[in-house]
Order: sequence, then structure tokens, then C-alpha cells
Amino acid sequence: MRVTVKSQKPSVCDVRHHRTVTAFATALGLPGLADVHTHFLPERMQRRVWAHFDEAGPLIGRKWPIHYRGTEAERVATLGELGVRVFTALAYAHRPGMAADLNTWTLDFAARTPGCLPSATFFPEPSAARDVRTALERGARIFKLHLQVGGFDPRAPELDEAWGILADTGTPVVVHAGSGPVPHRFTGPGPIGEVLRRHPRLAMIAAHLGAPEYEGFLQLAERHERAGLDTTMAFTSFFEDMAPFPRDLLPRLRDLGLAGKVLLGSDFPSIPYPYAHQLDALAALGLGDAWLRAVCWQNAARLFDL
Repeated sequence: MRVTVKSQKPSVCDVRHHRTVTAFATALGLPGLADVHTHFLPERMQRRVWAHFDEAGPLIGRKWPIHYRGTEAERVATLGELGVRVFTALAYAHRPGMAADLNTWTLDFAARTPGCLPSATFFPEPSAARDVRTALERGARIFKLHLQVGGFDPRAPELDEAWGILADTGTPVVVHAGSGPVPHRFTGPGPIGEVLRRHPRLAMIAAHLGAPEYEGFLQLAERHERAGLDTTMAFTSFFEDMAPFPRDLLPRLRDLGLAGKVLLGSDFPSIPYPYAHQLDALAALGLGDAWLRAVCWQNAARLFDL
């Protein structure tokens, strides 16, 4: 299936929505938002990803309308209009031989795009450590792995040196290790938890708060010095239908956020609702303005020395 990406001129509702998001940050006294889980991909790959969402493929299992399907330039402009001052271009290899080319593209994208943290990936293959070193030499500041889509074991021997490099340099790596929306035999807190035991200073950020194994990933963040979580899609009505967050865990989430271990993530642009819904969902938790300030800006500011 071929997806045609059409230019999207902002409507009056879009403009009002953008103002709502910028007002959210302003009311908290923040210079903007820092979103550590956004995606920018080579055009051909982006079309394929959106086609998969449009077809509600097996790793999705439900209708998932893309809210921000504009051109690359329009998507970058939208983040600026929303007041997202820092964001990522997370890409992830799902087979051998992809990582180096993806890293070339994402690092070039960051170089030409103000506000984008230089982003990279790697895969369990003989070149993994070399790919990580090369990306770091080119300025990579955050990495992404997707255990579910990639279908690999994070404990694979080919990855051990790469994990060690990231642990030694303190470079964060966002890992989709939770079993949502569809489990895989290497998802869940167990396999990535063994990686953390082997590399206890690894700055692993569990995407989506580790949904649906929330408590297991909270425990990893509590146990390991640099481990954390991102809020991507968590608490939104769309996500709560699939994987509701246990409310008895909220005090622990509050403590982790105030300790610098919870960061804002959104999954922009491939989200099925306006960006503000993520922020509204976080604010509705009632964890306080100090927590929101930490999650939406301050924790990322410290982590990346903004």
C-alpha cells in the first residue's frame, strides 16, 4: 500500500491547539517542552511506517489514525508552534545492515534541524559496537532500540560491547522493551533487566513507561542509578483502553519524576490525537506542578545539559 503524504495547512482549530500547548509550558514557567520520544525518518521508511498504522497491522491491532501526517518541514514547524524546543529523530533498525545508513540520515537531519538531539540506533550484529562508536563520534546524544519490532534479545552477545560503550559514556538509550501493544518473547522487564544488571550504569529509558509491565519497569528505574522512563502515550484515553496504568503506582511515579527519572515523550507525529492530549493526561494525574516541570523540561535539561 502506498501512502501519499499531503501538505497540511494548519486550520483555525490547529492554531488554537498550538496556543493551548504553549500556554501549558508558559503557565509552568518553562521555556518550552523537551520531548525525548519523537520520530523523523527517511521519507520511504516513513511512508512504510504510516502504511503499517493505516492497515492496523499485527503489532498494532486497532485503528490508529495519524494526526500529524504533513511533510517533514511541516512536522518540524508544528513542533515549533507547539513550543517543543528539544526533540529527537528516533529511528530503529529491524534487521541487520540498516543501522549505519539510518544513523547517517538521522544525524544529518539533526545537523540541519535546530532543536533536534542527534539520534542513532544499532542492532545485534557484528558491527553494533562500531555503529555506536561512529554515531557517538558524529555527535549522537540519544539512541533508540525497539525489541518488539526488531524481534531480538537485548542480551545478545553482539550487543554487549555496545551496551558497555553507552554505559561508560552515559549516553541515554530509549528502549521499547514493554510488551504493549503485542508481547514478544524478549519484551518485558526481565531481558532488559539482565542487561542493566550487567551494565548497571546504563542510561536506559523505558519507552511508554514500560507498558503494560509498569511496575516491573518502575522497579528497574528505582534500582538502577541511570535508568528511567518516558511518558510516551501513557495515560491518554487511547492508551488507557489498551494498558491502564495502576493508580496505586502513582506515588512511585511521582517520586521518580522528581528524582529526574521520568521524561516527556509523545511518539509525535504518529499519534492518533492532538499533542495537547498527552499533556492534559499528565496534568490530570494531580502529581503537582513541580512534577510536571521536571518531566516536561527540567529532567531532560539536566540529562542533556541543555
